[in-house]
Amino acid sequence: MSRIGKQPIAIPPKVKVEVKGQQVSVEGPKGKLKWELPRRTSLKVDNGKIVVSRDGQDAHARALHGLSRALVNNMVRGVSEGFMKKLEIQGVGFKAAVAGQIVNMSLGYSHPIAYPIPDQIKVTVEENTKITVEGPDRQVVGQVAAELRSFYPPEPYKGKGVRYTDERVIRKEGKTVQ
Repeated sequence: MSRIGKQPIAIPPKVKVEVKGQQVSVEGPKGKLKWELPRRTSLKVDNGKIVVSRDGQDAHARALHGLSRALVNNMVRGVSEGFMKKLEIQGVGFKAAVAGQIVNMSLGYSHPIAYPIPDQIKVTVEENTKITVEGPDRQVVGQVAAELRSFYPPEPYKGKGVRYTDERVIRKEGKTVQ
């Protein structure tokens, strides 16, 4: 039996879970998420808990069982608490600003970078260099943070670029003249 898949998911107050066939929808104070369960898994809601079960004992069914439970758990956590990623910009003249649903970044290129913010995602900038990405969907929050970082990943010589707050960049020594 899957160790992750067999654990029940507690439903916090103010969160509604609805199952119609293979379609799961979760609604809470931070937003609303929908997802379709894989064919070989099923979901039951009773007594304030969600239980995910599977059909079959092969490796593929076991993998889908744990995956389904983890994704439904992330949906429940996302609509109740939300997810957050923090980014930091380092470099002289590097900055970011939010204008409506667009993040404008100046990263030393000859042009500014304009990144459109997806629905249900909130991006805030403090001190022109600290970016916070928040939202109910863990995958979308991580994807937006990764795309913002990809415009100028941290380079190993001077450490300039966009990095996660907890990221450690290993610095290299430059060339020496003999």
